[in-house]
Amino acid sequence: MKFNRLNEKGQQMSGTSTDPGRAGDSTTEGLSADYVVIGSGMGGAVTARALAERGADVLIVERGWRMPREPQNWSPTEVFLNRRYKPDETWLDHRGRSFRPGVHYVVGGNTKVYGASLPRFRESDFEAVEHHDGTSPGWPFSYRDIEPFYGAAETMFRVHGRVGEDPTEPWRSTPFPHPALEHEPYVADLAGRLREAGAHPSANAMGLDVAAGGSCLRCYTCDGFPCIVDAKSDAETCAIAPALATGNVRLATGVRVTRLVAGPKGTSIQHAEATTADGPVRITARKFILSAGAANSAALLLGSADESHPHGLANSSGQVGRNFMMHNNAHFAAVDLSRRNDVVFQKTLSVHDWYHDGGDGYPLGVMQLVGKVQGAMMKSYAWAVPTFVLDQVAARSVEWLIMAEDLPHPENRVTVAPDGRIVVSRKARGTTTHRKLMRRSRKLLRAAGYDLIATQPFDISMNAHMCGTTVAGNDPATSVLDGYCRSHDVENLWVIDAGFFPSSAAMNPALTIAAQALRVVAESELAT
Repeated sequence: MKFNRLNEKGQQMSGTSTDPGRAGDSTTEGLSADYVVIGSGMGGAVTARALAERGADVLIVERGWRMPREPQNWSPTEVFLNRRYKPDETWLDHRGRSFRPGVHYVVGGNTKVYGASLPRFRESDFEAVEHHDGTSPGWPFSYRDIEPFYGAAETMFRVHGRVGEDPTEPWRSTPFPHPALEHEPYVADLAGRLREAGAHPSANAMGLDVAAGGSCLRCYTCDGFPCIVDAKSDAETCAIAPALATGNVRLATGVRVTRLVAGPKGTSIQHAEATTADGPVRITARKFILSAGAANSAALLLGSADESHPHGLANSSGQVGRNFMMHNNAHFAAVDLSRRNDVVFQKTLSVHDWYHDGGDGYPLGVMQLVGKVQGAMMKSYAWAVPTFVLDQVAARSVEWLIMAEDLPHPENRVTVAPDGRIVVSRKARGTTTHRKLMRRSRKLLRAAGYDLIATQPFDISMNAHMCGTTVAGNDPATSVLDGYCRSHDVENLWVIDAGFFPSSAAMNPALTIAAQALRVVAESELAT
């Protein structure tokens, strides 16, 4: 059923009534703007806001809808077992086996359910670094180049933190916008135990609305859940909503871009083709910003091949889709049989002691607390264990993310199957480092008094921090984008999501994506 309603700029647009999310978005039969942003996750949302604040005419095109506000937002069973907010689609691995990817096609993208951990990369992460299993390459810009934009992104995303605790923290020209989140008694005691064991635990850099008058409830359904009160600093709350408020941005939901069509010379995009519930639409713009995520952005470029670009749009280097990375991750549940964990908001502490040097001159990675895990959440992995047993384990456990860098390799790549499905071929690189990090982490936790440490390794379906498929670099022969995320081949195309990462580092990527988006708008030709 078609109808007319107001879009979020207050103009009449034709749309469909199939939106399961909040009202106010729309699809249209003809879409055009000076700037079209494809995807509303961290990269697209921040780019749109930065352009809008400069007075630009921006259209955000999102294939999904707004995340509905409903009681199920905070249900572990619905979110983790029933996969209520994940798409009903499958990807393929390198052996042709199907899996359901851990992605979210909603306004705000994966940030709607992320843990809001927003650390800066370290200075060395922008340089070439030797690892046990190879070399992590340098970036086409330095930490000094992006540092001012880290500060701006921290302000935009309401980041809380503390300077002086973390032995690996990079220099900064501005303080954190907000003080670090207070540890609950259990976590404060854990920090003391870790110090006694010789570590230097530090406060997590977190994006939450916990300032005076803030909406955060410090609940146990934050990490991995949608926030029903908009207290999480996600891309929708902190970037899209302010962008729409400028009056310079329109948001079109339920619009899936299927192809970017180059002009006769092949050097610029003429228009994009998309599908909606009402049929196909054409999208025109002066400049296109692709921010669909590392896998989907690469797949769209590969699927846009034509006579001028036989191997995919913007792919004269042959690097589109290659160098796919996702962190080498595992979850630890450290169990103290003699003590119950009564924490509500757990994700306030990390250990970075071995980030630069694990004792043999090679870097390892980080230990980072995750949100408090409940028995129903453990069931998604330990499916054969009775829920009442998992509830007892969860009552006495503290949960960590053990994260190490994945190294780029050209054969780790995203391609597109004949039926249009995304194929992710990956052999993890950096596994020696990750094994050493897990051994070091177990030793530390046992020294801190934990009796049992259960491990959940991440598999390909968890898609942890995907990056690297449209790598930025100075040489067009070996990279897809320049240092400002502009295509080497297509003059009016920018790709601003984690695909531009030359390396994955061993830190959560969201703040770096946001900071680069601000840098691109402020310093490059995108905003001209």
